[in-house]
Formats: sequence, structure tokens, C-alpha cells
Amino acid sequence: MNNTQTMPTPRIATMAEELVGSEIIKLAGEIKEKIAQGAQIFNYTIGDFNPDIFPIPEELSAAIIRSYQSGETNYPPANGILELRQELSKFIEKKQGLAYHADEFLVAGGARPLIFAAYQALVNPGEKVLFPVPSWNNNHYTHLSRGQQVFVETTPENNFMPSANELKDHVQDASLLALCSPLNPTGTVFSKDQLQSICDLVLAENRRRGPNEKPLYILYDQIYWQLCLGDVKHEDPVSLCPELRPYVVFIDGISKSLAATGVRVGWGFGPAHVINKMKAILGHVGAWAPRAEQVASARFLSDEAAVDRYMVVIRKKASDRLNAFYAGCKDLNEKGFAVKAIAPKAAIYLTVQFDLIGKKDANGKVLANTQDVTAFLLDQCGLAIVPFYAFGASRDSTWFRLSVGTAAMTDIPIVFQRLESSLRLLS
Repeated sequence: MNNTQTMPTPRIATMAEELVGSEIIKLAGEIKEKIAQGAQIFNYTIGDFNPDIFPIPEELSAAIIRSYQSGETNYPPANGILELRQELSKFIEKKQGLAYHADEFLVAGGARPLIFAAYQALVNPGEKVLFPVPSWNNNHYTHLSRGQQVFVETTPENNFMPSANELKDHVQDASLLALCSPLNPTGTVFSKDQLQSICDLVLAENRRRGPNEKPLYILYDQIYWQLCLGDVKHEDPVSLCPELRPYVVFIDGISKSLAATGVRVGWGFGPAHVINKMKAILGHVGAWAPRAEQVASARFLSDEAAVDRYMVVIRKKASDRLNAFYAGCKDLNEKGFAVKAIAPKAAIYLTVQFDLIGKKDANGKVLANTQDVTAFLLDQCGLAIVPFYAFGASRDSTWFRLSVGTAAMTDIPIVFQRLESSLRLLS
């Protein structure tokens, strides 16, 4: 037998074999390679923060250090330390008007384990999960739970937020409705009327099912809610429709509002019977937030003045960058270029359209699809942003996510100078 002969790869679990890799990670690899080769790339792909621009609160940083110095290094309780859950209960009631007991909170190592646990707790293999696209990772979480994906592609006319009318034909046999507001990747939010209509739809469906049938649950990811800009108001299902309380699981955390993506403190809250099962699932996985970070987060959140001071600063930094990019896109549009943007509402994302399919670059190459447009922006303009197809939208969507968490204000004029110069060469 020839030892150099290629052997077939042994089979593994079908779920793992069919799991699709992240389009964003693939794009990140291309960007790193270009930077390594000396290219100047303005990388606005990742939903993260440059800590030199967006540092975490000084009080939180100091509290983490003190917690480690005082020996807070043991296992935390499976549902999170009581001090933090009590502070979260008070914080959510004061800021959102939602009354949830500390025992209805579950703390984990960021939002991702909580979303995974919610899917595992609420979705049986083969059941349908309904979610709008573009949206972040619902397709992958559905796959991990062995569910069936039912996605509804949203439109720019609705700021890429789903409407009850778009969802109504799919709720009858769905197990879970996954929603996010403010929305990753768009930075847009539900209006009160939009969300109220969806709440009414879910309530009607659960009344139709009756008490003996498994209800339709809502997973409501509000991780960006504290980053609403200006007079934009965050809406949530339970505040609008208290009858929905038994069917809504919230996802939240400090990752985005405190620019603390690497600190890994997230929480979910909702009906106790669901939260307790999520706790059991994560107890087997061991996806706890580190104890020291939990202690520090509890102490920081208890300091209302420090929290409010920080939120003023981070919102202004995010708003300044989002508005600068939006103004630049408007300027390009007014000059006749096929560039549009949706006015920023929240989070750290701007929704931008580069409607360039069919154009020819300076070398005569036709931009035949969105992948070509993405490559043109990266190669010719030095601009790295994420196409909406990475978030489940159609492959021919011409819309992109631009993330400002790593953007220096001084770089933004340079980005638009390079964009305009490169766009002028298209024909």
C-alpha cells in the first residue's frame, strides 16, 4: 500500500459536517492577508471596539482587578452570582420598567451561550425557527439545534425590520420567533407600531394553540438597546404586551453597551421554567462568566452615576462616527454615485448600499455580483465591510454592514476620498 495515498476523511456527525463556516471570518482572513502584504485597509467588518477609542469604563476595569486581587477565582453559581442577578433585576426595572426577579436571570460568558441555550431549551429537532434576514447567526443556531430554518427577507423600505404582515404566513407551525432590536447588522430598530403588530400576531397564535399545545416563543436579543441614538426609543415585547411575558426570553449583556466584548458577561431573563432549563444546559457546558468579572459588573451596575456618565460618552462616540459615515454616503449619492445609506438609529452599524453590479472597473473587469463588489471595495478602495449575504440575505443583495467600533474620526475623510476616486474610475 502506498503510504502517500490520500485516505478519505472519516465521517463525523451530520450536524457538524453540514455546519457552514462564518462568512465574516472568511472575509477577515482575506483582510489580514492584505494587511500583512502592506495594504492600507480600513477594516470596518467586525462588531467590536478599538479599546484605544472605546475603552471599557475605568470603574469596571478597576473593579475587575480588585476582584482578582481579593481572590474571586472560584466557580461561580450556575446561574450567576446572586449579587449580580439582584443588580440586574434592579437595573432592568429602573431602565426598562420590566419587573423580573433575580431568580429569573441567568448569567453566562457573553450573549452567545445564552442564545445557544435558549435554542436548545425551546426548539425540538425538526421544529421550525422563524427569523428575519439579514440577522446575526440565527441560521447557525437553528442548525445547531437541528431545527428547520424559516427566514423572511426584509426590505430597506422597512429599515430591514420585519413586519407582522411578512411573518403572519409562517407563525402557525413555528416553534421560535427570533428577533433582535436594535438589529445586527443594520443598526435599525423596531418602531412601537411595528413591534406591537408582531406581539399581537404571536398572542393570537398562542391563543389558537391553546394550553395543551407548545406555544410560540420569542427570543428577543436586545444586546444593543442602550446604544439607541438621539431620541430613538427602544421597544420590547413585554413592555408593549405584558400577556407575552410567559413566552419571551430576553438576551442582554455588557459586551456592546460597555464596549466590553472580551470581558464576557451576558445575561438572559424570562419565564422561570425556561431560564431554569437554560441554566441546566449551560451547567453541563460550563459556559459561565468568570466570577471576578461578575463581581465587578455587579459593583459597576450598582453605581448609577458612573453608568450614566459612561453611556453619554459611548453614545456620542458611536453617533459621531455613524453620522460622519452617513453624511459621506449622502454626499457621494448627491454627486451621482450609486451609494445609499439608511440614517443611523442605534448600535455601532450603518446600513450602506453599493449598487455597483454590472459596472466595469479600470481594468475592464465587470463587477458581476456582490462578491465582486465586496472585492472591489477591499482591493481598490481599501474599505472592508460585510455584505448582507453574510447575515442570511440573498446573495444578490447590494447592501452592506459598516461597523464603526474601530473607526478613528480622522480616517473617515480619507475613506471617502479613496471611495470617490475609485468610484470615478467605474464605467
